[in-house]
Amino acid sequence: MILTSLIWLAARICLVAMFPFSAIDKLWHWKNSLAQTDSAHLPGGRVLLVAAIVVEGVTPFLIVFGVWDRPAAALLAGFCVVTAFLYHPFWRGPDFFAASADSVAREHFWQFLKNFGLVGGLILVMFAGRFAEPLSVLSPATWSSAHDAGAAP
Repeated sequence: MILTSLIWLAARICLVAMFPFSAIDKLWHWKNSLAQTDSAHLPGGRVLLVAAIVVEGVTPFLIVFGVWDRPAAALLAGFCVVTAFLYHPFWRGPDFFAASADSVAREHFWQFLKNFGLVGGLILVMFAGRFAEPLSVLSPATWSSAHDAGAAP
């Protein structure tokens, strides 16, 4: 039971580990990040960038520690969907089927799919029952065999 809880906790950490580092990278490389944000041709680039930093910097911790984890997972999943369509439009690249190893469209394709892989994991956080207790290993009430059998703790 403790091992299962640790595995679920590790899964949550692995799922969201990249996001705080991405937020830090956006802060350290503000000018480049703002240029990338503006490349979507949406108004309010600075506001959008700050919002992205907040989403990437806060939601992973909410998900790992189980504080509003389901809404945080929904917000982060929405963020991943939006960024996939705005910043990885592989369908626009003329070199998707090119034999060249330097296909920009294929690189966007893999980034697009990566985003949706993350969305799938975040949907599990929103709906999987065991994910509702990310730090249950720390609670003695969950250590009993009755809890393993599905009984209330």
